[in-house]
Amino acid sequence: MDGGVIDGGWYLDVVGFARSTPWLHGFFEIYTDAGLGLLAVLAAVVWWRARGKPAETMAAALWVPLAVLLAYGLSNLVKVLVQEPRPCLRYPAVPTVAPCDFATDYSFPSNHVVFAVSAAVGLLLVAWRVGLLALVLAGLVAFSRVYLGAHYPHDVLAAVVLGAAIACCGLLLRRPLTTLVVRARDGRLSRLVGTAERVS
Repeated sequence: MDGGVIDGGWYLDVVGFARSTPWLHGFFEIYTDAGLGLLAVLAAVVWWRARGKPAETMAAALWVPLAVLLAYGLSNLVKVLVQEPRPCLRYPAVPTVAPCDFATDYSFPSNHVVFAVSAAVGLLLVAWRVGLLALVLAGLVAFSRVYLGAHYPHDVLAAVVLGAAIACCGLLLRRPLTTLVVRARDGRLSRLVGTAERVS
């Protein structure tokens, strides 16, 4: 798959913008990974607070890491099937902020964005205020992947669709997950999933 035929021009425009904004390089180089860490912290906070809330809320909180793992695994499968080369390999003469990855580290879709969006949409299903913040964080991660030169825009867009679709499956799984939480609250896992009463 030749991604440059799809939206190579947009990729070059963003990379050109990156070259003209060197004062942003450091931020995006750090944030592209740190943003995932921030989303993981938000997920942990939401899980902790859900320990004293109804079982349905805890089920939604537990779905967040499950959605991320499922989406990430599916994303890697798609990478192997599509085998799209990184844009920096198609445009070797175009300087990028981030160094070019190995040729076998395929581009489509973006794992970073799949992680970020599946987490953000999952968090949105738990608590909308936290979810909105998570969506902003995920949006910055998505932009950073093209800004750094690691992905085409369509890699990011596909990752957004994949991550959001997997996270939304939590709506279909809410009832069985809630049943599992109710059972777990009566057993040894109560410290992890809490009780119906708010804990201090």
